[in-house]
Amino acid sequence: MRYSTKLIGTALVLAAVTACGNPAGMAAAPASGGPSTAPASPTSSPAKPQFTAPPGSTPVPFAQVDSTALPKTFPREVYSDKGGTVLWVRAEEGGCGHALGAAAVQDSQRVVVDLSETKAQTGQMCTMDLRHPVISVPLAAPLGERTVVLKQSPPR
Repeated sequence: MRYSTKLIGTALVLAAVTACGNPAGMAAAPASGGPSTAPASPTSSPAKPQFTAPPGSTPVPFAQVDSTALPKTFPREVYSDKGGTVLWVRAEEGGCGHALGAAAVQDSQRVVVDLSETKAQTGQMCTMDLRHPVISVPLAAPLGERTVVLKQSPPR
């Protein structure tokens, strides 16, 4: 009798695990680290998130980056690429949101990069993870000696 009870219990556990792991039921569920708006280049369509700076990009000196407007826990990495006409910025996104970045102001002294995140759709279940992808921000002219000012806006 003990053997059959253990056998039935094991069968029920396996059936429950198999039902929970059904790929068809999880097709609409976002995975942690899922698709992001981090493009492979400034003109490409959304792709997999990029978590490292692209090969050939160079870090922008810390003294040239003003990140005082960001929360203390926000990443502060900025890289320059393509002759200074593209900035790669480490952003922050979580759950169903995707990081966004745009050069809000570009003048002779500074480039203000506005970092934001897409809003999650209402009624959609989202994970509570936090990711830090690298996103591209195209510039109208090479960065040169201009200061990069990082600021964060509410989700859009």
